[in-house]
Amino acid sequence: MENLKLKKTKSIKNLIRNIVSIFLIFLIFSAIFGLFSGSFEKKKEISLTQLVEDVNQERVEKIVVSGSDVLITYLDGEEVVSRKETEIALSDCLLNYGAVQEKLSKISVEPKEKTGIMSWLGPFLFLLFPLLMFGLFFFIMFRQAKGGAMQAFNFGKAKARLFGSAGNGKDNITFKDVAGLKEPKEELKEIVDFLKHPKKFLKMGAKIPKGVLLMGPPGTGKTLLARAVATEAGVPFFSISGSEFIEMFVGVGSSRVRDLFDTAKKQQPSIIFIDELDAIGRIRGTGIGGGHDEREQTLNQILVEMDGFEREGTTLVFAATNRPDVLDPALLRPGRFDRRVILDLPDINDREAILKIHSRNKPLTLDVNLREIAERTPGFSGADLANLVNEAAILAARKDKENIYQEEMLESIDKVLLGPERKSHILSKQEKKITAFHEAGHALVASMLPFAEPIRKVSIVARGRAAGYTLKLPTREIYLKTKSQFLEELATLLGGYCAEKIVFKEVTTGATNDLERASTLARKLVKQYGMSSLGPISFGEKEELTFLGKEIGEQRNYSEKVAVEIDKEVSFLIRNAQDTAEKILKQERKMLNKIAETLIEKETIEREEYEEIIKSRGSKKKAKQTKGQIVKKQPSSVKESTSKGKFKINPIG
Repeated sequence: MENLKLKKTKSIKNLIRNIVSIFLIFLIFSAIFGLFSGSFEKKKEISLTQLVEDVNQERVEKIVVSGSDVLITYLDGEEVVSRKETEIALSDCLLNYGAVQEKLSKISVEPKEKTGIMSWLGPFLFLLFPLLMFGLFFFIMFRQAKGGAMQAFNFGKAKARLFGSAGNGKDNITFKDVAGLKEPKEELKEIVDFLKHPKKFLKMGAKIPKGVLLMGPPGTGKTLLARAVATEAGVPFFSISGSEFIEMFVGVGSSRVRDLFDTAKKQQPSIIFIDELDAIGRIRGTGIGGGHDEREQTLNQILVEMDGFEREGTTLVFAATNRPDVLDPALLRPGRFDRRVILDLPDINDREAILKIHSRNKPLTLDVNLREIAERTPGFSGADLANLVNEAAILAARKDKENIYQEEMLESIDKVLLGPERKSHILSKQEKKITAFHEAGHALVASMLPFAEPIRKVSIVARGRAAGYTLKLPTREIYLKTKSQFLEELATLLGGYCAEKIVFKEVTTGATNDLERASTLARKLVKQYGMSSLGPISFGEKEELTFLGKEIGEQRNYSEKVAVEIDKEVSFLIRNAQDTAEKILKQERKMLNKIAETLIEKETIEREEYEEIIKSRGSKKKAKQTKGQIVKKQPSSVKESTSKGKFKINPIG
């Protein structure tokens, strides 16, 4: 439907352009017609008898004779025309009509030959221009009709964009332009080597993988890496999105797949890159979420082209997706997408390298510390970091600065995470006080727990939908989390709720998001991670069916009795975390007040200032005393195998 809308918009633009062109042509012809019509303006014509009478009355000043045409100029400046016989001279003709010789001799008579280009070009153009105008009008109309007919024949053609050696050179990207991703680049260098030196592999009887599937979160550089392979190998790179195959007409998708592969085979060795493969590569036969005949026909054609009867050739297929779990198994079998390259979110060193690449053409001051920015952005993808640097440049330009300072870089982190600062969101004194104690509760509980992440920033400045936020950033990259860390995270999430309850004796809607996140985390501890008294069991099986990009539901593989036990366990974890948070806040009430008062006064507390406040009250001693109080049961040593993407910064609101 999107392609249809684009074509309709393009047709409308062409029609408007043609109408404007025709209008301009009419305007030009009108101007030319007006220019020539002035030269052909019809003058007053008199008879020779009248001319003789005027000559005898001495009213004529000058006579110009051009063939049979006579131009008469009177003493008062008036010009008239007359005609004479071609064979007789004008003087003889006038004398025959009764002109006086003496008076005729006083008049200046000039003979003039009728020559020059305008004598014949003027009348010719006067007749030709209307014909040319109508001819051009019909030519444009026929060309438009021909273009529409050709579009109908090209409907099944694939609209792949060409890059690489045969494409636009300025768009070429090499492995040096892709920061981080060391292991994926090593995997892909083998393919580059094969495309450059295929005989070395064929001599050993090796076959290059027909397909390479790039899997990873959005913004990690899947498309960038595929283009780098094409540039390094020096082969044409055909890029197309999965959604561009599907149209409202049945059979168009498979036709475009055939055309795409035929075009690539003519220029092999070449690379075909299909972005968002899950748009057409979902499991067949589901019937929901796009499982219609057209999508399945397109997928079937891709399967045939990749590993059908024609197995020879050096056309490689690269594809990118962030949903490999929904792909059809036929795509993932050997012979099609043999090699699967996983792209993770960058670690701190990779983030620093990515920031350096995106800061190349930007005027940074010497005080900009990209290492600090990398430390503050765990879980950011390459696209997030590029957006961060761009936002910093926009902020500096908005402030009429000539360079980008560290201040803009740090502010852009908050803007990317939470949204722009809402200066119009003015809180009353009571609301500001509640927000300050709420955020102070989060920060203080996190500071008193032994496994909690350090506080980087506490603020009550409204950003996005949050009236305030507390940033907790890990000191190192986290790949696994223990049960103790999850329980401390639960207590931290409930810190704001408990602070409101202790100080104001009631709670507000400001803790809504905290409660939702705490409940979701507690249920995951019980049902997915096996970190509860129910034992190492995973409860619930996710359905493969999806609708509108979301999972339809979950198949329950447990009884109602077990469901009651799960609810009890979730409630126990939440209550346990609440008791821990309340105990810390009651013991450190003076510290809670001090942090809240500082927030009310300054609105934002950075890490250094916050640590000074904590140290002034001997927080280290309190933290040791509090250690072990969060867990009522023996802490589990079970480790969670998860990707780094699940630990992206989530500011506590």
